[in-house]
Amino acid sequence: MSPYQHGEVFVTADGGETDLDLGHYERFIDTNLTMSSSVTSGRIYQSVLDRERHGGFEGKTVQVIPHITNAIKGFVYRAEEQTKADVIITEIGGTIGDIESQPFVEAIRQVRMERGKENVMFIHVALLPYLKVSNEYKTKPIQHSVKEMLSLGIQPDVIVARTEGVIENSLREKIALFCNIKNENVIVCPDLPSIYNVPLHLEKENLHNVAAEQLGLNLSKLDIE
Repeated sequence: MSPYQHGEVFVTADGGETDLDLGHYERFIDTNLTMSSSVTSGRIYQSVLDRERHGGFEGKTVQVIPHITNAIKGFVYRAEEQTKADVIITEIGGTIGDIESQPFVEAIRQVRMERGKENVMFIHVALLPYLKVSNEYKTKPIQHSVKEMLSLGIQPDVIVARTEGVIENSLREKIALFCNIKNENVIVCPDLPSIYNVPLHLEKENLHNVAAEQLGLNLSKLDIE
């Protein structure tokens, strides 16, 4: 990964060389992550090719589905088994519709089928652009993005609208209506002066309670000091 695109390499406690984003996540959740916490497409394909070369598929034809998607699911499930965590947050990088991310999107669709809606929540981060010249926010990109997700078999449970500033409730309601989710499941995330303001803002937007309700989690008093 080019450092010009991904920042300097972040090295985990067990020696894994990962994207710098993982270092940011470590700071926010105050947990030492491992090399299994970051998986690239190359690592997925390499693992499948190595298994095939060693006779792991017994001469059968190797395909993206089910072999690549099964490998992706395997990484998610192993993280669950190794950490014994209450919640595994799995970020699918890129943009909905990208060719590179299609096997990953299909894999998480299958995870939901295997584990059930009460155990899997889809949070879709989408752009809500602001047009300064006309002083208006445009919801069409979010609507089209969700339409693309639906064509891939995924209905988002929560939409995080990344935008420049605060929006009116009427826009939140419009996004909810056309994207088939509840109003309170539309989370607005505006530009903020510091990345450390983001968790504080998401708390105000009530994202933690929305997630806890769907996943059946009992939240104690929130401590994000």
